[in-house]
Amino acid sequence: MQVTDPIADMLTRIRNAGTAKHNTVDIPSSNMKKAIAEILLEEGYVKNYQIINDGGQGVIRVTLKYNGSVRAIAGLRRVSKPGLRVYAGASELPKVLRGLGVAIISTSRGVMTDKKARAANVGGEVLAFVW
Repeated sequence: MQVTDPIADMLTRIRNAGTAKHNTVDIPSSNMKKAIAEILLEEGYVKNYQIINDGGQGVIRVTLKYNGSVRAIAGLRRVSKPGLRVYAGASELPKVLRGLGVAIISTSRGVMTDKKARAANVGGEVLAFVW
């Protein structure tokens, strides 16, 4: 099935799996999705992720993180969409929940969090908010 917005599809799969209290969720693999999964792991929103080679595109299996019965990811929101791209310069990068959440930014130096992008003084496309 052809998906017009693969990043939104990834975020929706994670959101739905968390709502349904699933332990893992499988997502079709791409380099951008791997970078987003790595950021979610570094920031402590997921337990782990692994790349499963199925002979084709591959699959990213994300293991969700829970604190008791409460999921670690309270919310995920896609910001820049195919119909309306959202870009921010280094000085105007957004803060999610006044710094409690994370904005995922695609920069010329790769995909990184808003904090790392501010430290590197680079702007880019605002992909998603996670809190």
